[in-house]
Amino acid sequence: MCGNNMSAPLPAIVPAARKATAAVIFLHGLGDTGHGWAEAMAGIRTPHVKYICPHAPVMPVSLNMNMAMPSWFDIIGLSPDAEEDETGIKKAAESIKALIDQEVKNGIPSHRIVLGGFSQGGALSLYTALTTHQKLAGVVALSCWLPLRNSLSKVNLIGSNKEIAILQCHGEADPLVPLIFGCLTVEKLKTMLNPNNITFKTYARMPHSACPEEMMDIKQFIEKQLPPID
Repeated sequence: MCGNNMSAPLPAIVPAARKATAAVIFLHGLGDTGHGWAEAMAGIRTPHVKYICPHAPVMPVSLNMNMAMPSWFDIIGLSPDAEEDETGIKKAAESIKALIDQEVKNGIPSHRIVLGGFSQGGALSLYTALTTHQKLAGVVALSCWLPLRNSLSKVNLIGSNKEIAILQCHGEADPLVPLIFGCLTVEKLKTMLNPNNITFKTYARMPHSACPEEMMDIKQFIEKQLPPID
């Protein structure tokens, strides 16, 4: 725990089956922990890849009547024009950049790291990838949205990840983060990044969750972006 600025337990980790030459950092959704997603990643694991599923710190969430729960940043509302926790989002992104730096220190270069997340975690993974100097291998953004989208423009977009590959997935029956959020996010990303590197997949009847077909799409994306090098 010493020196862990996220004031949360150490991440859930699925170690590589052999020498780790790549990593996936995956961020859970509001009110969750990294454990469930670590289990999901273990089900689609690739032998040379290490999977890291950190836990968000516990904080009061405005959307949920200020109840304290694991959350990467405060959520004030879920409408497209809702006020956003800019300070919290930027602070959370810094903590994820620090986690990427830690893996680089462990010997895995940032261009061999895929960043991903579900819902609030997916939103944070997109924001982090678009604002970091670290060149990443790709982003897996599930059932999510792009935070602070109006402050992110081509002008202040850091060049490191202009060509990044993004797999964005969304359930067509999502009642919490409606499909239109995913569609609007893809359209926005296509104006900021190389649109040829952005893949948007939707799943019929899938609510605000994951499904086996989606997990296989994620596995294929990870294997394409993080091929074995030995």
